[in-house]
Amino acid sequence: MSQAEVAILYAPGTNCHEETAAAIGLAGGTSELVLLRDLLDGRTRLGDFRAAVIPGGFAYGDHLGAGRIFGTMLAACLRDQLTEFLEARKPLLGVCNGFQVLADSGILSARTPGKRSMALLENQSGHFEDRKIRLVVSDTPSLWTQGLAGQVLEMPVGHGEGRPLFCETLPAGPARATLRYCDAQGHPTDRYPENPNGAPGSVAGITDETGTILGLMPHPERASLPAHYSQDGLKLFKNLVKWLRSR
Repeated sequence: MSQAEVAILYAPGTNCHEETAAAIGLAGGTSELVLLRDLLDGRTRLGDFRAAVIPGGFAYGDHLGAGRIFGTMLAACLRDQLTEFLEARKPLLGVCNGFQVLADSGILSARTPGKRSMALLENQSGHFEDRKIRLVVSDTPSLWTQGLAGQVLEMPVGHGEGRPLFCETLPAGPARATLRYCDAQGHPTDRYPENPNGAPGSVAGITDETGTILGLMPHPERASLPAHYSQDGLKLFKNLVKWLRSR
């Protein structure tokens, strides 16, 4: 069993795994980079870890759709491990491409691997959006945003498909939005470019009903080091470490 607490799951094309590991270390946690192939081949197991992060990038080149191959492999080939992980209510974070993986696999919206009930569509602008943005934290309960309600966080986005679409049968999908794109005054906004992808309801990140799973399009690991223009993203990782230490 790994001595690290957090598994950072990555695949060919993922490019933010090392930055995510650095952010977790800066927050006081321990992590291990876990190649998806090693899970599939049984060289390691999700159950060896107390939490997991699926970072950003372009897993499998985003062929067939952003996050779709990664998400399908998780749901189809690792269903038992994934179900056990979810039933144990272990923290799981999906950032950008990782959010797309959570959406495509059904992990976030339905907590049922293979049951897809939300999607992340192409940006309304029709092109890749790469800029600093602001997020206002809602009072939706989540271990990731504990104590941050009402705060405005600054971190960057970098994606071409980040506009959420929720199935009509998804219970309170937008209501579980814990992060919303906002203006300089902290007011949620649908206006471009503050809302970079045209997300309805300004939804930038949502949590599941337990508050342990979070998917968001902005990159907290790119707002975690002193050299970055903001360290607001580090607050999410510190909340994870605080939660792990309390158990």
